[in-house]
Amino acid sequence: MQVMLAQPRGFCAGVIRAIDIVERALAKFGAPVYVRHEIVHNRHVVETLRAKGARFVEHLSEVPAGAITIFSAHGVARQVEDEAQEYGLRVLDATCPLVAKVHSQGKRYSAQGRVLILVGHAGHPEVEGTMGQVPGPVLLVQTERDVDALDLAVDTPVAYVTQTTLSVDDTRAIIAALKRRFTDIVGPDINDICYATQNRQSAVRELAKIADVILVVGAKNSSNSNRLCEIGVEAGVPSYLIADGSELDAAWVRAASVVGITAGASAPEELVDNVIAALRRLGPVEVSVLPGMEEKVEFRLPAELLRARRTVPVTG
Repeated sequence: MQVMLAQPRGFCAGVIRAIDIVERALAKFGAPVYVRHEIVHNRHVVETLRAKGARFVEHLSEVPAGAITIFSAHGVARQVEDEAQEYGLRVLDATCPLVAKVHSQGKRYSAQGRVLILVGHAGHPEVEGTMGQVPGPVLLVQTERDVDALDLAVDTPVAYVTQTTLSVDDTRAIIAALKRRFTDIVGPDINDICYATQNRQSAVRELAKIADVILVVGAKNSSNSNRLCEIGVEAGVPSYLIADGSELDAAWVRAASVVGITAGASAPEELVDNVIAALRRLGPVEVSVLPGMEEKVEFRLPAELLRARRTVPVTG
């Protein structure tokens, strides 16, 4: 069996930064540190950090006064920031800089008197955070039909931003529908779309050209991982989202000559290795990497953590 690995795959710079913030906070301040929501959407990452002393909570009321508190990579609403101040918490913000950029764009458009339209998935923590950061009205659209249903005049000054885990391809049709609908509309440049989302989706499309089956390593609650799986299916290749090798069904790959593997932006490479090990238990495996984009993006850590001692990277 030939195993072809997508390039790029797995951790993006925003996820690496978020995990590093938790590990450095533990190294500098000691356990426990509190993290609001899962730091990233991956159970293995969360459990590894929990074992090191991170405590994950959904509500800041669960955090002792004065405790070190970390906001997840998805970002939070202003109300959460206000609560943290009210409770006297010492906050480290692990919001992905690309998500923070969307927040800034939304605030700027709102200050211009525009109605902000957010292209994203209802209930996703990033969407909830973005909608809670913008002081003016924010309308969520998930489909072109949602655009048609907006109760706004065609000449209403509007602006749009998008959830970062959606790619250019994911949002193109909806943005086109918005531009057809409204005569006074602005939005960010296409280059502002999350590079990691686009790169991973493009890599899966290349993988689908040669693979008989695609395995996407990632969590069920990971938006970008689910989308990678959908793209494989859309390309006509049987594709399966699995957390690790324990979820591999031998029937999926029994007749496959080439098995393609990729990983969502919050899935560590150790889980990819775990899936390859599961494949090896079925028979001989030859592993190679599909040529693709090499990502060299790095995001700066909060200043107070820059001198903290590094710990062993998260493993699955």
